[in-house]
Amino acid sequence: MTTLKSFYSGKTILVTGGSGSIGSGVVRMLLGLDPASVRVLDVNENGIFNLVQELHSRRLRPFIGDVRDEKRVMMAVQDADVVIHAAALKHVPLSEYNPLEAVNVNIQGTQNVISAAIQANVGRVINISTDKAVDPINVMGATKMVAERLITNAPNYMGGNRNTTLCSVRFGNVLNSSGSVIPLFKGQIRNGGPLTLTSKKMTRFFLPMRAATEFILNAGTRMEGREIYIPKMPALKIIDLAKVLIDEGVAKHGIDPKSIELKITGPRPGEKLHEALLTAEEGAAACEEQDMFVLKHPLPTESEGEEQTRNRYDSRYADFLDLQQIKDLLESIGD
Repeated sequence: MTTLKSFYSGKTILVTGGSGSIGSGVVRMLLGLDPASVRVLDVNENGIFNLVQELHSRRLRPFIGDVRDEKRVMMAVQDADVVIHAAALKHVPLSEYNPLEAVNVNIQGTQNVISAAIQANVGRVINISTDKAVDPINVMGATKMVAERLITNAPNYMGGNRNTTLCSVRFGNVLNSSGSVIPLFKGQIRNGGPLTLTSKKMTRFFLPMRAATEFILNAGTRMEGREIYIPKMPALKIIDLAKVLIDEGVAKHGIDPKSIELKITGPRPGEKLHEALLTAEEGAAACEEQDMFVLKHPLPTESEGEEQTRNRYDSRYADFLDLQQIKDLLESIGD
């Protein structure tokens, strides 16, 4: 945290999508690092109101606005030192049903942030991406993949002596974030079931909110430009997560575990059984560090044979957390 504080202290930071789960987590951590101000740009009026009421910070600047509105984004970035771009449409089935809106927010919104930051000479832009951008089969993942490429290749459009550097961070599910599987399962258990599973084979990468937030901010301190930072993340089987949460519900609410039915629903529109954080090509070219992989420009394009499985960072090939490890992980984040 000392390194983070020395970097962010005295700076003006804009967080787009700052009232969402990840965005608000970033805002909370930033306010503890002695910034000059933290600007929150979000279209969710109630979300911003609740965040302001919760944090009561004189350094928090609530900006109501939409990343699709280029002029509003330009006003929001003026004199900012750092932009953390968390605004996005993130729900896979909703993006499948509303593809144009996903394009407008995730692609055009990202380009608006890039253009405004370059014109305003913002020092650093950190784009928050997702494992769904890897070999995408759905609209949400495809739009986030394009957003990554816009960030990586933004210098091609800068010209002159622009000072803006840009990078992306890419990770899997954040534990207990709004709309994610954990609050969904907990609500279903409280209501007596059924607990809905896409498939007993489904696997996912997970990261606690604090770890995700620190990873984002650390990327901002070390970035040189055009990188994608990928944390090493624990993986688990969703069926095992369900079992642990049912046991927790039994202990907390006195629920009869036999009353909770597991209902297999099949994949939702656009949903994968497994997610990857690196393609085989990326895995072969990535720089591996103790707790992360770093992809640098130019991105790799091809690998062959055994490399395709060996280098791919995929949840189906991961060492899964066992039931006790999942329980410990959930206890570490609280309710």
